[in-house]
Amino acid sequence: MGREHLLAVGVEAAGLEAEVLLRHALQVSRTELYRAWEAPIDAAQWERYRALLEARAEGRPVPYLTGRREFMGLELVVDERVLIPRPETEVLVEALLHVLADHPAPRVLDVGTGSGAIALALARFLPRARVLATDVSAAALEVAAANARRLGLADRVAVARVDLLGAIAPAGRARLDAVASNPPYVDPDLARHLPREITDYEPRLAVVDPGGGTSFHRRLAEEAPRVLRPGGWLAVEVAAGQAPAVIELFARTGGYQEVRTVRDLLGIERVVIARRASTP
Repeated sequence: MGREHLLAVGVEAAGLEAEVLLRHALQVSRTELYRAWEAPIDAAQWERYRALLEARAEGRPVPYLTGRREFMGLELVVDERVLIPRPETEVLVEALLHVLADHPAPRVLDVGTGSGAIALALARFLPRARVLATDVSAAALEVAAANARRLGLADRVAVARVDLLGAIAPAGRARLDAVASNPPYVDPDLARHLPREITDYEPRLAVVDPGGGTSFHRRLAEEAPRVLRPGGWLAVEVAAGQAPAVIELFARTGGYQEVRTVRDLLGIERVVIARRASTP
């Protein structure tokens, strides 16, 4: 019933999403669901499931209905205050894990943290890392801080309300080893073509760049050398087709070397990463 209902309204992954919503309504794992596949569902559970299906049919994304999203093996709490973490952003985390692998105790800044996905994944996989997760949205920081506590990472992941790098002013040995960001990068002229799951439910502040798609990348490229140690890394997520423009921004700034891109599983240049030059 659930799969057919979602198929009828054009949900592509109807079978998977119907199952996820059913498991949420029943509060069971996937294994428990299949073990009890023939068991009857009581009236209250059935009504919860029907309500979830209706909400999904209206466009509300599944992670907002379940309140959970998996990211690099971490279960994050999410709601309409934050962007839903996506697999593409895991490419950014993996790129930084690679370049920081030999660093004994890296200091990292996650700009525009939202749910805290990037910051928390870096802290989980770099056990001695210390991460500052910033966002301009106080509501988003509430979610990030709650996720840090749930995952037992609040001792190494701090949150702060900051507009990009505006109030970050480390100096000398306190300079950072990496700055990471998945900034808003959708051009306002293209935003109307986004799926309604995004336009109607996800925070526009985290999606659309009023400056045309790469204005946040430009500001990050200009400001990051001030807080990065020589040889430190700046890594940003970009939209499909934006990588050449962002690379040009990095080059224009003149404070970087080893500028390169990392492709996602679809072969799209999804991340631009560069090392701060020794002499900016």
